[in-house]
Amino acid sequence: MSFKHITSRDNPVFKYYKKLSENARERRAEGKTLLDGVHLIEAYMAAFGEPEVLIIPEGKSSVEATSLIQSLEHIATVMLPTLMFAEITPVATSTGVLALVNIPKFVSPETPSFALMLEDIQDPGNLGSMLRTAAAAGVEVVYLSEACTDAWSPKALRGGQGAQFVLPIVERADLLKVMQHFQGASYATTMQGESLYRQDFTTPTAFVIGNEGSGLRPKTIQAATKSIRIPMQTNSVESLNAATATAICLFERTRQLETK
Repeated sequence: MSFKHITSRDNPVFKYYKKLSENARERRAEGKTLLDGVHLIEAYMAAFGEPEVLIIPEGKSSVEATSLIQSLEHIATVMLPTLMFAEITPVATSTGVLALVNIPKFVSPETPSFALMLEDIQDPGNLGSMLRTAAAAGVEVVYLSEACTDAWSPKALRGGQGAQFVLPIVERADLLKVMQHFQGASYATTMQGESLYRQDFTTPTAFVIGNEGSGLRPKTIQAATKSIRIPMQTNSVESLNAATATAICLFERTRQLETK
Protein backbone atom coordinates (compact mmCIF):
# COMPACT_ATOMS: atom_id res chain seq x y z
CA MET A 1 0.00 0.00 0.00
CA SER A 2 1.20 3.53 -0.77
CA PHE A 3 0.55 6.11 1.92
CA LYS A 4 0.74 9.90 1.67
CA HIS A 5 0.30 12.41 4.48
CA ILE A 6 -0.56 15.76 2.88
CA THR A 7 -0.58 18.85 5.06
CA SER A 8 -0.45 21.72 2.54
CA ARG A 9 -3.35 23.14 0.55
CA ASP A 10 -0.84 23.88 -2.20
CA ASN A 11 -0.19 20.18 -2.72
CA PRO A 12 -1.37 19.25 -6.25
CA VAL A 13 -3.05 16.07 -5.02
CA PHE A 14 -5.20 18.01 -2.56
CA LYS A 15 -6.00 20.61 -5.22
CA TYR A 16 -7.10 17.79 -7.52
CA TYR A 17 -9.44 16.32 -4.90
CA LYS A 18 -10.87 19.75 -4.14
CA LYS A 19 -11.61 20.34 -7.83
CA LEU A 20 -13.35 16.98 -8.06
CA SER A 21 -15.48 17.81 -5.03
CA GLU A 22 -16.55 21.22 -6.36
CA ASN A 23 -16.46 21.17 -10.15
CA ALA A 24 -18.74 19.14 -12.43
CA ARG A 25 -16.61 19.94 -15.47
CA GLU A 26 -13.56 18.49 -13.72
CA ARG A 27 -15.48 15.33 -12.82
CA ARG A 28 -16.66 14.90 -16.41
CA ALA A 29 -13.17 15.52 -17.80
CA GLU A 30 -11.50 13.08 -15.42
CA GLY A 31 -14.32 10.53 -15.27
CA LYS A 32 -13.86 10.37 -11.51
CA THR A 33 -15.63 11.49 -8.35
CA LEU A 34 -15.40 11.27 -4.56
CA LEU A 35 -17.61 9.08 -2.39
CA ASP A 36 -18.22 10.03 1.23
CA GLY A 37 -18.99 7.45 3.87
CA VAL A 38 -18.91 3.73 4.42
CA HIS A 39 -22.34 2.98 2.95
CA LEU A 40 -21.62 4.63 -0.40
CA ILE A 41 -18.19 3.09 -0.71
CA GLU A 42 -19.51 -0.38 0.07
CA ALA A 43 -22.37 0.09 -2.42
CA TYR A 44 -19.87 1.07 -5.08
CA MET A 45 -17.64 -1.90 -4.28
CA ALA A 46 -20.57 -4.31 -4.52
CA ALA A 47 -21.25 -3.11 -8.06
CA PHE A 48 -17.88 -2.12 -9.49
CA GLY A 49 -15.04 -3.28 -7.27
CA GLU A 50 -12.49 -1.49 -5.12
CA PRO A 51 -11.89 2.27 -5.13
CA GLU A 52 -8.74 3.81 -6.54
CA VAL A 53 -7.72 5.74 -3.42
CA LEU A 54 -8.96 6.10 0.16
CA ILE A 55 -8.79 9.55 1.77
CA ILE A 56 -8.86 9.75 5.56
CA PRO A 57 -8.56 12.53 8.14
CA GLU A 58 -6.01 12.80 10.89
CA GLY A 59 -7.29 11.47 14.19
CA LYS A 60 -10.05 8.94 14.73
CA SER A 61 -12.66 7.79 12.22
CA SER A 62 -15.91 6.05 13.10
CA VAL A 63 -15.83 2.36 14.01
CA GLU A 64 -17.42 1.50 10.65
CA ALA A 65 -14.94 3.63 8.71
CA THR A 66 -11.99 2.16 10.61
CA SER A 67 -13.17 -1.35 9.81
CA LEU A 68 -13.52 -0.50 6.11
CA ILE A 69 -10.10 1.15 6.01
CA GLN A 70 -8.50 -1.90 7.61
CA SER A 71 -10.19 -4.23 5.11
CA LEU A 72 -8.76 -2.13 2.27
CA GLU A 73 -5.29 -1.64 3.70
CA HIS A 74 -3.78 -2.63 0.35
CA ILE A 75 -5.43 0.38 -1.33
CA ALA A 76 -3.45 3.61 -1.77
CA THR A 77 -4.34 5.97 1.09
CA VAL A 78 -4.03 9.72 1.57
CA MET A 79 -4.28 11.33 5.01
CA LEU A 80 -5.33 14.97 5.39
CA PRO A 81 -5.57 17.35 8.35
CA THR A 82 -9.12 17.50 9.69
CA LEU A 83 -9.87 20.96 8.28
CA MET A 84 -8.55 20.06 4.83
CA PHE A 85 -10.53 16.82 4.87
CA ALA A 86 -13.66 18.82 5.73
CA GLU A 87 -13.16 20.99 2.64
CA ILE A 88 -13.76 18.05 0.31
CA THR A 89 -16.59 16.30 2.14
CA PRO A 90 -20.26 17.07 1.33
CA VAL A 91 -21.48 16.80 4.92
CA ALA A 92 -20.76 18.62 8.17
CA THR A 93 -20.07 15.39 10.04
CA SER A 94 -18.31 12.74 7.97
CA THR A 95 -17.80 9.15 9.03
CA GLY A 96 -14.12 9.72 8.33
CA VAL A 97 -13.44 8.14 4.96
CA LEU A 98 -13.64 9.24 1.33
CA ALA A 99 -12.89 7.23 -1.78
CA LEU A 100 -11.72 8.27 -5.23
CA VAL A 101 -13.56 6.18 -7.84
CA ASN A 102 -14.26 6.03 -11.55
CA ILE A 103 -17.70 7.28 -12.55
CA PRO A 104 -19.64 4.21 -13.71
CA LYS A 105 -20.74 3.92 -17.33
CA PHE A 106 -24.07 2.29 -18.15
CA VAL A 107 -25.68 1.27 -21.41
CA SER A 108 -29.12 2.86 -21.47
CA PRO A 109 -32.06 0.73 -22.64
CA GLU A 110 -33.12 1.58 -26.19
CA THR A 111 -36.85 1.19 -25.52
CA PRO A 112 -37.47 1.70 -21.80
CA SER A 113 -40.97 1.16 -20.47
CA PHE A 114 -40.46 3.35 -17.40
CA ALA A 115 -38.43 6.56 -17.52
CA LEU A 116 -37.92 9.71 -15.48
CA MET A 117 -37.02 12.99 -17.18
CA LEU A 118 -35.74 15.83 -15.00
CA GLU A 119 -35.48 19.40 -16.25
CA ASP A 120 -33.15 21.93 -14.62
CA ILE A 121 -33.10 20.43 -11.11
CA GLN A 122 -30.68 22.63 -9.17
CA ASP A 123 -30.34 21.17 -5.69
CA PRO A 124 -27.97 18.17 -5.59
CA GLY A 125 -29.70 16.78 -2.50
CA ASN A 126 -33.04 16.92 -4.30
CA LEU A 127 -31.55 15.19 -7.33
CA GLY A 128 -30.01 12.47 -5.19
CA SER A 129 -33.35 11.87 -3.47
CA MET A 130 -35.12 11.66 -6.84
CA LEU A 131 -32.61 9.14 -8.14
CA ARG A 132 -32.95 7.05 -4.99
CA THR A 133 -36.74 7.04 -5.38
CA ALA A 134 -36.45 6.22 -9.07
CA ALA A 135 -34.27 3.20 -8.36
CA ALA A 136 -36.67 1.98 -5.67
CA ALA A 137 -39.68 2.39 -7.97
CA GLY A 138 -38.13 0.41 -10.80
CA VAL A 139 -37.36 3.25 -13.22
CA GLU A 140 -35.23 1.92 -16.07
CA VAL A 141 -33.45 5.13 -17.06
CA VAL A 142 -33.27 8.76 -15.91
CA TYR A 143 -32.66 11.63 -18.33
CA LEU A 144 -31.23 14.89 -17.00
CA SER A 145 -31.46 18.12 -18.98
CA GLU A 146 -28.29 20.06 -19.70
CA ALA A 147 -29.01 22.58 -16.93
CA CYS A 148 -29.54 19.91 -14.25
CA THR A 149 -27.09 19.73 -11.39
CA ASP A 150 -24.44 17.02 -11.68
CA ALA A 151 -25.58 13.54 -10.66
CA TRP A 152 -22.02 12.65 -9.60
CA SER A 153 -21.33 15.49 -7.19
CA PRO A 154 -20.57 14.36 -3.62
CA LYS A 155 -23.84 15.89 -2.37
CA ALA A 156 -25.96 14.23 -5.06
CA LEU A 157 -24.23 10.91 -4.39
CA ARG A 158 -24.89 11.32 -0.68
CA GLY A 159 -28.58 11.95 -1.40
CA GLY A 160 -28.78 9.02 -3.81
CA GLN A 161 -27.36 6.54 -1.27
CA GLY A 162 -26.13 4.21 -4.01
CA ALA A 163 -28.87 4.82 -6.61
CA GLN A 164 -26.30 6.09 -9.10
CA PHE A 165 -24.62 2.68 -9.02
CA VAL A 166 -27.68 0.73 -10.19
CA LEU A 167 -29.61 3.22 -12.33
CA PRO A 168 -28.69 4.26 -15.88
CA ILE A 169 -28.46 8.07 -15.96
CA VAL A 170 -28.24 10.07 -19.18
CA GLU A 171 -26.89 13.54 -18.44
CA ARG A 172 -27.15 16.65 -20.60
CA ALA A 173 -30.06 15.13 -22.50
CA ASP A 174 -32.28 16.98 -24.95
CA LEU A 175 -35.60 16.19 -23.27
CA LEU A 176 -37.66 17.31 -26.28
CA LYS A 177 -35.91 14.75 -28.48
CA VAL A 178 -36.10 12.11 -25.77
CA MET A 179 -39.86 12.58 -25.47
CA GLN A 180 -40.22 12.53 -29.24
CA HIS A 181 -38.56 9.12 -29.46
CA PHE A 182 -40.01 7.62 -26.29
CA GLN A 183 -42.24 4.67 -27.22
CA GLY A 184 -44.96 5.42 -24.72
CA ALA A 185 -46.74 8.33 -23.04
CA SER A 186 -44.85 11.19 -21.40
CA TYR A 187 -46.55 13.05 -18.55
CA ALA A 188 -45.51 16.61 -17.70
CA THR A 189 -46.19 17.50 -14.07
CA THR A 190 -47.88 20.90 -13.78
CA MET A 191 -50.32 22.78 -11.55
CA GLN A 192 -53.18 22.78 -14.09
CA GLY A 193 -53.14 19.35 -15.74
CA GLU A 194 -55.44 16.37 -15.33
CA SER A 195 -55.40 14.45 -12.06
CA LEU A 196 -52.54 12.02 -11.62
CA TYR A 197 -54.99 9.49 -10.24
CA ARG A 198 -57.15 9.43 -13.36
CA GLN A 199 -54.38 8.22 -15.67
CA ASP A 200 -53.44 4.75 -16.86
CA PHE A 201 -49.74 4.21 -16.21
CA THR A 202 -49.70 0.46 -16.90
CA THR A 203 -48.30 1.04 -20.39
CA PRO A 204 -44.82 2.49 -21.13
CA THR A 205 -44.63 5.68 -19.08
CA ALA A 206 -42.28 8.63 -18.63
CA PHE A 207 -42.74 11.31 -15.98
CA VAL A 208 -41.29 14.75 -16.67
CA ILE A 209 -40.46 16.83 -13.58
CA GLY A 210 -39.34 20.46 -13.63
CA ASN A 211 -37.19 22.92 -11.72
CA GLU A 212 -37.82 23.33 -8.00
CA GLY A 213 -38.96 26.95 -8.35
CA SER A 214 -40.20 27.52 -11.89
CA GLY A 215 -41.35 24.05 -12.86
CA LEU A 216 -41.24 22.88 -16.47
CA ARG A 217 -40.56 25.14 -19.40
CA PRO A 218 -43.64 25.79 -21.62
CA LYS A 219 -42.07 24.08 -24.63
CA THR A 220 -41.36 20.99 -22.54
CA ILE A 221 -44.98 20.85 -21.37
CA GLN A 222 -46.17 21.19 -24.96
CA ALA A 223 -43.92 18.35 -26.11
CA ALA A 224 -45.31 15.91 -23.54
CA THR A 225 -48.19 13.58 -24.30
CA LYS A 226 -50.25 15.02 -21.45
CA SER A 227 -50.03 17.45 -18.53
CA ILE A 228 -50.92 16.09 -15.10
CA ARG A 229 -51.18 17.46 -11.59
CA ILE A 230 -51.12 15.97 -8.11
CA PRO A 231 -54.45 16.89 -6.44
CA MET A 232 -54.02 18.72 -3.13
CA GLN A 233 -56.66 19.11 -0.44
CA THR A 234 -55.81 22.71 0.43
CA ASN A 235 -55.13 25.92 -1.45
CA SER A 236 -52.75 27.15 1.23
CA VAL A 237 -49.90 25.06 -0.21
CA GLU A 238 -48.69 26.36 -3.55
CA SER A 239 -46.88 23.22 -4.66
CA LEU A 240 -45.04 20.13 -3.47
CA ASN A 241 -41.28 19.72 -3.22
CA ALA A 242 -39.96 18.37 -6.52
CA ALA A 243 -38.55 15.25 -4.88
CA THR A 244 -41.86 14.58 -3.11
CA ALA A 245 -43.83 15.05 -6.33
CA THR A 246 -41.48 12.64 -8.08
CA ALA A 247 -42.03 9.98 -5.43
CA ILE A 248 -45.82 10.30 -5.64
CA CYS A 249 -45.83 10.00 -9.43
CA LEU A 250 -43.41 7.09 -9.65
CA PHE A 251 -45.09 5.01 -6.98
CA GLU A 252 -48.55 5.65 -8.42
CA ARG A 253 -47.36 3.71 -11.46
CA THR A 254 -45.95 1.02 -9.17
CA ARG A 255 -49.31 0.81 -7.38
CA GLN A 256 -51.20 0.48 -10.66
CA LEU A 257 -48.95 -2.31 -11.86
CA GLU A 258 -49.34 -4.13 -8.53
CA THR A 259 -53.14 -3.99 -8.73
CA LYS A 260 -53.49 -4.62 -12.45
